[in-house]
Amino acid sequence: MTDNDEPVVLLDSQHRPIGTAPKATVHTTDTPLHLAFSSYLLNDEGELLLTRRALSKVAWPGVWTNSACGHPLPDEAPADAARRRCRYELGVEIHDVTLLLPDFAYRAQDASGIVENEFCPVFSARCAGDLHLRPSEVMDSRWVSSGDLLTAVAATPWAFSPWMVAQLQRLQAEGITESWPGLA
Repeated sequence: MTDNDEPVVLLDSQHRPIGTAPKATVHTTDTPLHLAFSSYLLNDEGELLLTRRALSKVAWPGVWTNSACGHPLPDEAPADAARRRCRYELGVEIHDVTLLLPDFAYRAQDASGIVENEFCPVFSARCAGDLHLRPSEVMDSRWVSSGDLLTAVAATPWAFSPWMVAQLQRLQAEGITESWPGLA
């Protein structure tokens, strides 16, 4: 099974599973609501990993975003999906996975007309080891301080993925960006 053949869990308006569809068919100009996750990785210096989406991505190619995103497989817990996708996209193991926003959802349309429509729990995690980026997923990455990231997103929100901008606004409003979990 290729990455584009993986099933994406489709959801009803109450965020209950109602079926699956191949990933390659889900992201269109009329994307159905589906299950996803977002993750923010932290290093030992307390920096966050930003990634730049590969130019071959269907939605938001070349845009800077949070560390890793993806879709849980049927019957896969979102935290387990985050571990799997961090291994796949970033070539790294993660630990201390912490659920930050259990009920985050958004809908956004990129310049090409492709829509994201996701119920998307948000996690933080610690990064264990060096990154080994998969070029088909990530074209670049940077470790940044939380303060620098918040300043950049406030000044130029259009330069970042809309889901990350919305997630950071909620995380900041809830005081989570002051002391990210796992940075004891």
